[in-house]
Amino acid sequence: MQNRPSNYEVMKLQMAQEFLKYDQDKMIEKFRLAHDDENLYVRFAARDYAVDRATGRVFSALGDADYNVTMTIYDVLCYSKPHCAASGRLVNMRSISSIQGSTPAQEGDGLFGGFEKAFDGHCIALADACEALNGVAEGKGDVAYRIPLFDFLPVMVQFWESDDEFPASLQLFVDEHMLDFMHYETVWFAFSHLLRRLQTEMERIETERP
Repeated sequence: MQNRPSNYEVMKLQMAQEFLKYDQDKMIEKFRLAHDDENLYVRFAARDYAVDRATGRVFSALGDADYNVTMTIYDVLCYSKPHCAASGRLVNMRSISSIQGSTPAQEGDGLFGGFEKAFDGHCIALADACEALNGVAEGKGDVAYRIPLFDFLPVMVQFWESDDEFPASLQLFVDEHMLDFMHYETVWFAFSHLLRRLQTEMERIETERP
């Protein structure tokens, strides 16, 4: 008996078919994408991905892209506003919830509370991980970096370690025009992937460090 595909895989396949309905030349022009007859090329969270122009499959040198990566790339390429452009002004991610009319998760829970625990006590490696993802030190915090989520869309990660009075705190900042590029729900997908990339890179750095 064959294993049934997961709901995530089904969604990826559905979105691949949806992607094929859109004008790829407009995507290339809007985001100045590298491309050839076979693929569109997108750099996301410091990793190069290709989107197969005939099937919609999203992949990298490591294989098929995971759900969060795939859905973020599709959302930006297919559903971003026609003249979307980053303002260069970053605002707290939680502030865009008021635009969407959603209530963000409270600090320490939801999607990102686990990253606060993972980063706590590892600031040197976390800073090195941010730089490995082409981040530039900026802003307040024990670790604070502006990182290119896409080449055309930076975000910022700020982290404070725990002390005797306060728990560890992770703050995420986005361009004030973020919702011109992707849906509100997709912002969470994108940050989930970015933070996981930082954690993986941080752990690699600490393992290799003498």
